[in-house]
Amino acid sequence: MKESVGHRIFVLSPAYAGGERARMILRDQAQFPLARRLRGKRGAPIADVFTFLSGLYFRGKIAYANAFARPARGTSGVLVITPTRGLIDAGTRIRLDDLREFAEVDIHEADPRYRMPIERDARHLAKKLPDQSEVILLGSIATGKYVDVLLDNFGQRLRFPADFVGRGDMSRGGLMLRCAADRQELSYVPVAGAIVNGKRPPKLAPRRYATAVRAFPPTVAPKARSHTNLGHRPRN
Repeated sequence: MKESVGHRIFVLSPAYAGGERARMILRDQAQFPLARRLRGKRGAPIADVFTFLSGLYFRGKIAYANAFARPARGTSGVLVITPTRGLIDAGTRIRLDDLREFAEVDIHEADPRYRMPIERDARHLAKKLPDQSEVILLGSIATGKYVDVLLDNFGQRLRFPADFVGRGDMSRGGLMLRCAADRQELSYVPVAGAIVNGKRPPKLAPRRYATAVRAFPPTVAPKARSHTNLGHRPRN
């Protein structure tokens, strides 16, 4: 990692909002705490909701990003890709209607409901970021649905963890949780021209964590806006 990099922000691929776990939380009869929060006036942070939908993979992404983000003044350090709202801060609160909206759009680079908002936000962010900044994508680079629009705006500043190559979602999630707990940051390589497929690394040894990882740190004020892996689409 280059010492000259002054700021580092993370862009997290989304959880799939059309699967079984999403249907669980959308049911009128759902009474578990997160479902009740989504129905409440303030809603729930999108990081909490996507962690519920995705499980270990998103839990690892949000923990890792919170541990190592170095945002510039006036910018968020952790942004989440959404199906219809572009890039939003991980602490942004959403409600049930927002999740229903996400569930109606299957992310695809040819769908304007997805592409236009993310293009808008990526273009705005690229203009706002200082020159010595990196944008780290925590998600798959094997598909154009994230990479194409982000590369168009960030170019060589768009990077991803080299250790992601060859790993599946669960392995990536576990790796990021370990790194966050140990405060050991991964190395990053440019997305442009990167090797997409590689040799599968050895499996991670099982590990327990003394405390649960928060979706976002207590110092981040949520914005007032509107270990199962059920229903998760791989390689987001």
